Parts: sequence; C-alpha cells; structure tokens
Amino acid sequence: MKITTQERDAVYKTIFARRDVRSEFEPTEIPDDVLHRIITAAHHAPSVGFMQPWDFIVIKSNESKEKIKAGFDLAHAQSAAMFSDEKSQQYSRLKLEGIVEAPIGICVTCDRNKTGEIVIGRTINNEMDLYSSVCAVQNLWLAARAENVGLGWVSIIHNDVLRKTLNIPQHIEIIAYLCLGYVSHFKDKPELELLGWLPRRDIKDVLHFEQWHMSEPEKQKK
Repeated sequence: MKITTQERDAVYKTIFARRDVRSEFEPTEIPDDVLHRIITAAHHAPSVGFMQPWDFIVIKSNESKEKIKAGFDLAHAQSAAMFSDEKSQQYSRLKLEGIVEAPIGICVTCDRNKTGEIVIGRTINNEMDLYSSVCAVQNLWLAARAENVGLGWVSIIHNDVLRKTLNIPQHIEIIAYLCLGYVSHFKDKPELELLGWLPRRDIKDVLHFEQWHMSEPEKQKK
C-alpha cells in the first residue's frame, strides 16, 4: 500500500503542528469514538518483539485530577529551587500543566514482563520495552493533533503520586501522564521557544554522517 502525496503531506503537517498544550484547554468533552481512535493509534506503535508492553489508564474523575495536581504543585516547587535565581523566577511563571482543566488524563504505563523475561530485541538492550512505550506516547500525541485535540505531557510529578492515585502496581513502570482536550488554539511554535527558554536547534547542528563529529562547544570542553 503506497502513501499518496496528499497523505504524506498530512503526516508532515501533523508532526510540525504538534504542540505541548498547557493553558489552552476547553471543557468540551472528547467523544468516545475520537478517544478510541487516538488510543488505538497509540496501541499500534512499534514495539520490540511485538510485546506491546503498554497500558492506558483514562482519567476523568475530578477527585483523581486534584490529587495529581497537588502532586505536580509539590514537584513544581522542588524543581524551581534547582535553577539559578533568574531561571527559577522565569520557571515559576511558566504554566507547565493542564491537569484539572483538561477533560481527560491518560497515564501510559509499561509492563516489562508482559510477554515474559526473554523478549526478541531486548536480549541485549534491556530498555527497549521502555522505548517502545514512548513510541506509543508519540503515536497518541500525533493522533490527538490529527483530531485537533490538544495534549500536554506532565513530567514534573513523582511517580509515587500517580501510583497511589491510580492504583498502579509496583512492578508496572510509569511512562507518562498526559492531559487531553480540545483547545482554544494551537500556538504557531512550541511555547518554550516562543518564551525564549531555549531556541530551536538548527538541523545541521544535530546531523552527522558516518561518524560522530564534535561541535565547536564540544571541542572546547574537551
């Protein structure tokens, strides 16, 4: 099955239009069929040994969201103290989650023993099931964007908060907590780029051929 030019362009458009949404969520509910398509796309991510190690916990309860938000607030304050004074002040002003505002939360997990201890492709690099689960997150993110649904990844939270709130067993790895919902608009560029936190790196600075080539800053450090 070949991909048409129009289909190819739609994929690239979705990739470049993807955003990490924090403050633009609207209360409109996501229809069940839309949510099902999004999670099905995540479930079709590539996985090492075809082990499909992921599970998806869908959260709509305000009580659960409030507990997760409290966990974020604690971790957020701890994180602010790690930066220099100037960066800490800028960090504290950033809106870095939409846990309560988003109609739906999704926690993506990884069961590292779902198909047994020995897995094709994981025999040497033991982290490949974790990477596979991250691929599921990317699929979910792009599918959400294709549905005009915003998504924000909440990484500033201790796993114990999610584990306790969502009753996740100890042997299950937590990969991501995601906020999903329709939004008022999608920004033209990533918010941290717009706010000057960090610039977009040029493609030529991250591209190597045949061997690793050190950048000028790396040469100076050496």
